[in-house]
Amino acid sequence: MSGLPRISGRECVKALEKADFYFKRQHGSHIILRRDNPYTQVVVPDHRELDRGTLRSIIRQANISVDELINLL
Repeated sequence: MSGLPRISGRECVKALEKADFYFKRQHGSHIILRRDNPYTQVVVPDHRELDRGTLRSIIRQANISVDELINLL
């Protein structure tokens, strides 16, 4: 298992869009992404650099592994 990369919120959104997520809406600096099959909704803060705990939580909610995220980047 690889370590977590240091990425921005926008980079995370682009990677998740490659994993069949799409932009649903935005509330302030928080971008809400959705995937229909299997149904999953993820909130990504639009920050310059995501904290490690926040990124790990996004990965867990998206039901992907760290390695899958790295490949999507």
